[in-house]
Formats: sequence, C-alpha cells, structure tokens
Amino acid sequence: FPILIQQLRAASNWDIRANVARVIGLLALHTSELGENVPVSEAITLLTELIRENFRNSKLKQCFLPALGELLYLIASKEEKGEHPRECWAVPSAAYTVLMRCLREGEERVVNHIAAKIIENVCTTRSCHAQGFITGEIGPVLWYLFTHSTGDSLKITPISALCRITRSSPNAFQSVIEKVGLTAVLNSLANGICKIQQYMLTMFSAMLSCGIHLQRLIQEKDFVTTITRLLESPSTFIRAKAFLVLLQVLSNNREMLLLSCQARLMMYIERDSRKTMPGKEQQGGSEYLSKCLDLLIYHIVRELPGILGDILGALTNVSGRKHPSTVQAKQLKMCLPMMPVVLHLVTSQVFRPQIVTKEFLFNYGILLEFIRSIDSGETKLDRAIGQAASEELIKTTLLTFEAVTEHPSLLMTHRLTVEDSILPPLVSLVHSQNVEWRLFSLQLLSETISLLLSHEVMAEEKGQSLNSNNKLLSLIRDLVLPQYEHILLAPDPVPMYALKLLVALTEHSPASVSLMEEIHLFPVLFQVILRYQNCILGNTMQTVIALLNNIVANKSMNMMILFEEGLAHHVCNLLTEAVALYLEADDKRSTKTANVLLLSLLDILQYMLTYTANIVRQTLQAQKSGAGGDTQAAEDLLLINKPLTDLISRLIQLLPSEDTEIFLSASQCLLLLVQLYGGNNQESMSPENMSNFAEVLKSKKDPRELKLLLKIVKRLVS
Repeated sequence: FPILIQQLRAASNWDIRANVARVIGLLALHTSELGENVPVSEAITLLTELIRENFRNSKLKQCFLPALGELLYLIASKEEKGEHPRECWAVPSAAYTVLMRCLREGEERVVNHIAAKIIENVCTTRSCHAQGFITGEIGPVLWYLFTHSTGDSLKITPISALCRITRSSPNAFQSVIEKVGLTAVLNSLANGICKIQQYMLTMFSAMLSCGIHLQRLIQEKDFVTTITRLLESPSTFIRAKAFLVLLQVLSNNREMLLLSCQARLMMYIERDSRKTMPGKEQQGGSEYLSKCLDLLIYHIVRELPGILGDILGALTNVSGRKHPSTVQAKQLKMCLPMMPVVLHLVTSQVFRPQIVTKEFLFNYGILLEFIRSIDSGETKLDRAIGQAASEELIKTTLLTFEAVTEHPSLLMTHRLTVEDSILPPLVSLVHSQNVEWRLFSLQLLSETISLLLSHEVMAEEKGQSLNSNNKLLSLIRDLVLPQYEHILLAPDPVPMYALKLLVALTEHSPASVSLMEEIHLFPVLFQVILRYQNCILGNTMQTVIALLNNIVANKSMNMMILFEEGLAHHVCNLLTEAVALYLEADDKRSTKTANVLLLSLLDILQYMLTYTANIVRQTLQAQKSGAGGDTQAAEDLLLINKPLTDLISRLIQLLPSEDTEIFLSASQCLLLLVQLYGGNNQESMSPENMSNFAEVLKSKKDPRELKLLLKIVKRLVS
C-alpha cells in the first residue's frame, strides 16, 4: 500500500496515476482486515489534493473519486466495528469539501453521481466520518441533484444519500422542505418510483419521531392523504413504512384519524391483515409489515375510548341546554365530527372484536340517551353546529349500532348491557317525530329483540337460565306496546317495521301474545289489514299475515276474541285474493311470493277450523256422556265461521297444484270445512269443481292422498 501511494504521488504519467488509483480502490473494496499502521489517511489526503488541483479535469475526477470513496467507506466501516481508535484514520476536512464541490450544479452528472454514491455508502455507517457530510447545504444540494437527474438510478442515489444523512440528522431533510416547500416534496413522494418512496417515507418518519416540523406535518391534510394513498403500493415495505408514518401522525393528532378513515384506511388495514395472517403465503417483508400494522391497530384501539369520551363529555356539558355557550359550541364542533370514526371502527372486521366491549356498549347507551334528548328537543345543537351536523350525528350513532346487530355473537356476549343501557333509549326513539329516526329505531329494535329472544329460547332448550326474558317483556310492555296503536296507524313504511317487531316477539316469546291482548291491539291489526288489503303481496301485508299466523298458532290465545273481531271475514277475503293471485302468477318471482303468502293463510285457516272442530267435538262428547255441554257456544262459533264455506270452491281449485305443500294444506282445510258444514254451499258441486276432483284423483298415486280426497267427496255428496 505505501508503494502504491508513492507511485500515485511520483508518477508523471496521468494514466499510470489513474490505474494506481483504481488499484487502491479495489484493495480498499476487498480488504477484510486493516492494520493500525496502514497509511490510509495519507492516501485520502493525496487523492483529495490531486482532485482539488485538477478540479476542472472531469476525467481525472472520475478516476480518483471512486478510490477516495472506497477508502472513506473502509475506515468508516472499520471504526464502526470499533477495531482501532479514531486517531489512526483521521480524514482531512478538505476531503469533505472536495466531495461537496463535486455535488454542485454545473458538474457532469457522472461526477455528481459518484460523489452522491460516496456519501450514501459512508453514511450507512454509524461513525464520526459520516458526521463530516452533515452540513447546512447537504440536503438542498442532494435534492437538487435528485430532481434534475434523468435515469432512475441517478435519481435513487442522491435521495438514498439524503435518507442516510437524515437518519443521523433529520435537520437535513427539514432544510429541503423549507427550501422547496412541502407540496413539491409530496409531489415527488406521490409520483416517485418504489425505492424513492421508501427512502422518503423513512425520512418523514425520522423527522416526526424527532419532533421536527411535527406541528406542521400532523396538521397537513395533503400530507396525510398522500401517505394514505401509498397504502395502495404493491411494495410491502412501502405499505409498512406508510403505516408507521400514519401511526406517528395519529399519535400526535387524533383528529387526523377521521381524514384517514375517509381515505379508506380501514380497508387497507383489513387487506394487509388478511395478507399477513398465519398460514398465508408470505411475501418478502411480511413480518415487518405485520409488526408495523399491529402497532397502528393497537394505537387506534387505545384511542377509541378517548374519542367516545370526548363526544360524551361535550354532550354532557350541553345536556338540556337550548343555547350552548361559545366555548361549548367550539367543543361540540371539535368532538362531534369524530363520531364517524367510531362507525368506521365498528364496521371493520379487524377492530370490531377488539372495541365492542361491555364498556363501549355502556358508553354507547349513554350516547343514545343524548341522541334521544337531541331528537326530542330537550337539548338543541342546531345553533351550535347546525341542523345538518346534528342530523348526521343521530344517523351515524344509529348506523353504529346497526353494525353491531349484524354480528349476533357480540349482542349475545353483552346481552345484559344491551338490555340495560341500549334498549331503553332506543325504545324512546321509536316515538320520534322524525320519520327516518322512527323507522331506523324500529328496525334496530326489531332486529335486536329478535336476536335476544331467540338466544333466550336456545338457552332454555340447553337448560340454561338467563333470567332476562322477563326484563325484555317488561320493557316491551311498559315502553313499546302502549304506543303501538299510533305507530301501526302511522304513514308508510312505519307500520311494516312495527309489525316486524311484533312478528319477532310472537315467534320467540309466547307470552307477548297475552300482552297484545291486554292492550287491545287485535282490532288495530284488523284495521291495518283493511288498509292494505288492496296490496296483498306488499311487505306490510305479508308481515301482518305472518303475525296473524303466530297469534292463532299460540296455544294460550283466546280465539273467540279474534272471531268476534271478524277474523273469519278477513281470512275469507284474503284467501280469495291470494288463491286468485296464485293461479294467475306466471313468473317465478311472483309465484314464490304468492306461494309463501298462500301457505301462511292456509295455516291460519287450518288453525281456525281445527279450533272450531275441537269445540264442536268437545260439546258433542259432553252431550253423549250426559255432562250437558254449552251447545249455544258451539252453534255461535259455527255461525261466526259460516262465511268460510265460501272458500270451498277456492280450495278445490288448489287441489291440482303441483306444489305438494299447497295440495296438502288445501285438502286438509277442505276436509275440515266439509266435516263442519257439509256440502251446503251451492257452488261446491259445480261442474268445474267436479272436473278438478276428477283430475286430481287421476293424477295422485299415494293411497293416503287418495283416501283424503275421497273423504272430502263423500262428505260433499252426503
């Protein structure tokens, strides 16, 4: 090595000097061990002098700079490993000065590139030699070189060098932003190639972690949206670093979480969570991505109680007030817009299991009570935040609970909290003067109660006792049903949602039928039937028929109440219309709807006729046994149900149906009718009806079905 230095100094031929410099560079590149007595500092000083003395000769610089760079990197890497004291390898300040001059504007691009590469390499080490490049002008100089280079490799080197300097001194990147502006830097970030984006994200992360430009960056919406868009990158490392930068922003400014959610942050988190799940085929960097993602998720989960707490705090301060103060209005404007964040988190499959806890649902119940107060006019927010913002708060709050109801396991896990904290204010919102909130609340109430009651039934079947059924029924009896007459007679589509709640109740809780009887709700149901009888295939009519089916199927139901209210008349009209629609239906969709409706009505008819037949049978048995029996009651019942004989011809028309269920239901109802009333109806033996019987008797092969049909015919003709 000393001989090479001597040749480099003494040779008169520049070609020889250039070759000697190349050999020195190669030696430095491949050196594994460096002795303390090797004159590296002398070689660096000599190369620096040669470059400085021949600075205008670009070709010589291209020969000497690589050797200088390799020597600098060699001693920097050895020092980092702590092999020798720093004094052995002192680097003259002139070396740094020469390299900085080689970066400046006006130099050939090759020289610029070599100088930038030297800085990049040396600054990968944690040594004092890397500190020599940290000057006030290094950031803007490298940025200029980056923005004025053409090829990708020429662009990557200066930005990589700047990134490595920023690791040691974030002020370098700060000086770039101050000189060219944040917008220009963000444009380069958005439009850069993967490597450049990766380096720039690293620099932003370094700046934020050191608190430099912190207040500006965490308030800059363009910065947050640009970072969020990088989550679409195919590069795992870029997405991971983008998650880290967002974590640093959100750690210092919670309000930016709303902007991030609006920029689809939840979607990106869910996508990468699926990709990094155990068992999935892992790409390079997946473990790093997974760790960055976990940090962000953990932070957001911890932030939610604070967000909800701020909202509740702001509403508590104005509760019952019609004119919030200026300070209170400012607090409302700051906290309430964060409510959509709660909705975004609850609708996310990553966050939902972690945030929907007993505490969350309890606080949500308090929020719902505030919503009730706002809706009723007890608390007025319109002057403070505007009517649109007030309505948006109510809507978002209801949507949040809707997202919870879509996952029954969450309701079941925290059913007591739901019953105690959420259902009471939700019931109050059912009486809202706002049709939209009334509808939404009814829908949520119906879905929630249905889920809770079905869980009660399953628990009882398993021998578990939850003791909350009575609480639910008490809530419904005391708060819901007393207002139901007005709700059922309200304009569309309120009655349909109200009826759905009653269907859910009667399906899962037989005791609810008794509650309906207590408050005289059956006459109102028949009013609803009369109101919607011209639209028998509509949702409201289908729901009221399903409810009626549940009521007549209830064993504890006093059927005489329904008969006295005109049940036979209504069922006769509905079945007549339903049979006509079924026979005329030509497309599959309407056929399916008509089928369901017809089967439900046939079930109701069968319950009615079975009840009547049982009363008549019991009376006859009592007479035969000599016990007397109330013949008048049986006669009155037969008389009340006499209009049902008009259905005999309609039922006969259904016998040729290819639908087995319809055939069986129609034939069983027909048998009960003719057993009770015989063939008194004049149309029963019409040629058309007899033709239907003949067709069915020819087509049926099952002996039991044939026996049933012959019983009907025999009773008609006898």
